[in-house]
Amino acid sequence: MARSRLPVADRRRQIVEVTTRLIAERGFWGLSMQDVADDCGLTVPGVLHHVGSKDGLLLAVLDHRDLEDKRSVAEQAPGTLRETCAAVVRRNALQPEIVRLFAVLEAESLTPEHPAHEWFGARQERTVAELTALAAPFPAPGVLARQIVALMDGLQLQWLRDPSTVDLVAEWEAAAERLFGDST
Repeated sequence: MARSRLPVADRRRQIVEVTTRLIAERGFWGLSMQDVADDCGLTVPGVLHHVGSKDGLLLAVLDHRDLEDKRSVAEQAPGTLRETCAAVVRRNALQPEIVRLFAVLEAESLTPEHPAHEWFGARQERTVAELTALAAPFPAPGVLARQIVALMDGLQLQWLRDPSTVDLVAEWEAAAERLFGDST
């Protein structure tokens, strides 16, 4: 089978997209570099040329996901904490495979040996800090920010487990009404 030549940026994007799908299906520990290479029409050294290592590939997938999510939420131009959270939930509801990938990797990364252990710790700190800044008008903004993250994560897990009975957006809106009431 002849290998097609793609521009470097396109090839890297292809590798990240294939890896995202495979990790969502199997988890990081079930990821085979050979499967990534096969799905991209490359050799394993060809994949490594673009990402450096399996750990580098994982971090590229996570960084790509975060950048795309931030871009999408920013396009919705949320101004308040409630609007920002709703924008995140709407985005996630459209990408169950990515949310599943993130949930699997976040759980796997609880072990200190996991290559994304530090990445997820730093991301959680950033997320809580960003939400805390938006929650400034509320009492105990840091506590509220952590509770929002916990609530979103829990709702996402329930939705991923049974999407036919859990409407992620509707469940978030009901929870937001309890959290924020008439406040925005």
